[in-house]
Amino acid sequence: MENNAVKCGIDIIDEYWSIFEGKRIGLITGPSGVNKKLKSAVEILNERYNLKALYSPEHGIRGNLQAGEKVEEYIDERTGIKVYSLYGENKKPTPNMLKDIDVLVIDIQDVGSRYYTYIYTMAYAMEACKENDKIFVVLDRPNPIGGVKVEGNILDTRFKSFVGMYPIPQRYGLTIGELAMFINEEFNINCELYVVKMEGWRREMYYDETGLIWINPSPNIPCLDAAILYNGTCLFEGTNVSVGRGTTKPFEIVGAPWLDPYDLAERMNRKELPGVIFRPVYFTPSFSMYANVLCKGVQIHITDKKLINSVEIGIRLLYEIIDMSGDNFKWLPPSKEGAGYHIDHLAGTDDLRLKRYPADELLEKWNNESKNFEKIKRKYHLY
Repeated sequence: MENNAVKCGIDIIDEYWSIFEGKRIGLITGPSGVNKKLKSAVEILNERYNLKALYSPEHGIRGNLQAGEKVEEYIDERTGIKVYSLYGENKKPTPNMLKDIDVLVIDIQDVGSRYYTYIYTMAYAMEACKENDKIFVVLDRPNPIGGVKVEGNILDTRFKSFVGMYPIPQRYGLTIGELAMFINEEFNINCELYVVKMEGWRREMYYDETGLIWINPSPNIPCLDAAILYNGTCLFEGTNVSVGRGTTKPFEIVGAPWLDPYDLAERMNRKELPGVIFRPVYFTPSFSMYANVLCKGVQIHITDKKLINSVEIGIRLLYEIIDMSGDNFKWLPPSKEGAGYHIDHLAGTDDLRLKRYPADELLEKWNNESKNFEKIKRKYHLY
C-alpha cells in the first residue's frame, strides 16, 4: 500500500518552498496536522522555516480540550512559540495576532461536514488575511468520507452560526483546500490563497483507502465510521437524545433513558436503509448528556460505507424517536435569550423543528438542494 499511499500537503511542502522562504509563518493546526511519519506540522515548519506564531482552533493545538471548551492564549511548551486562541473571545484572528507574520498556513484534518468548526476557523482566518494583507496557504488533506457524494440541505443563512456559516450542504464532497477555494470565490473573501495539493488522492477514496494513519480529528470522531455517520447523527445534538458522547462510540450510538431499544431497532431495520443495520444497545455515558445515567437506543453498524446516506439515516431515526417518545422528547432550548435553537443551526433551517414536512417530503426537498450544489462544486475540484 505504501507505494500507492496519499501524500498530504505537509508531505510535499518543500516543493512549494518559494511561498515560505524568507517569510514569517503562522500556523493553524491540531493533533491531526502531521506528515506520513506522524511528525507534527508545528515541528516541520519550525525546523525548516521561520515559524513565528501558532493559532488554536477548537480542541487546542495538541488536542487537549473537549468540545466547546474555550482555548486561552498560551506558550507552546515544545517550541516556546505563542499560541493564539481562535476558539474563545476571538474566532477571527485580530490584526494584533497577525502582526508578526506574512503567511498564515492551515494544516488540519476536517471530516467533510458542514457542522465542523475547523472549516469556519479557516474561513475567518481567510477574511483576516484579506483585511491585513497576508497570504493564506492550505496544506491539503483528504476528505475522509470521499469527494464524490453530496448530502443534505443548503443552509438558510438566517440560521448561520459557528456550526454552519455558509449555504452549503451537510456533506459537501470537497477537500479542505477545495472548500477554501469555494469559500474564497463564492462568498467574495478574495484573499491571496494557495493550496498545496495532495499527491495520489482520488475523489472516490475514503480515508481507509489512502494508506494514511487515522488520527482523531477531534476527541469525539475516533474512527472513520463515526465520521461517516456524523452528518446524520450530529442532528441529535440539538435534542435531549444522547449521541454517545462520553462513550467509546460517539455518533455511532443514539439513545435516551426512556427509549425501547428493541422497538427502535426493529422500526429502523424495517426501513432497509442502504449500507447499515441497527442493533439495540444499552450505554452509560461517562460525561456530557446523561452522564452516569443508563441510556437505551441503537448502534448503527455500517455494512457498506459507499451505500450510506448518513443525513437520511439521521432524519429517519429522529422522526422515529419523536414518534415513539411522546412528551419525553425535547428540542434543546436556546442557550441564552435571543439565541436560536441549536437544532435550527445544525439543520440550517427550522423546517425540522417545526416538522413542516413528513420525512419523505423533507428528504426529497433536501436531495434536490444537494443536487444543485453538486453542479456548483465541480468547478473547484483539484483532483
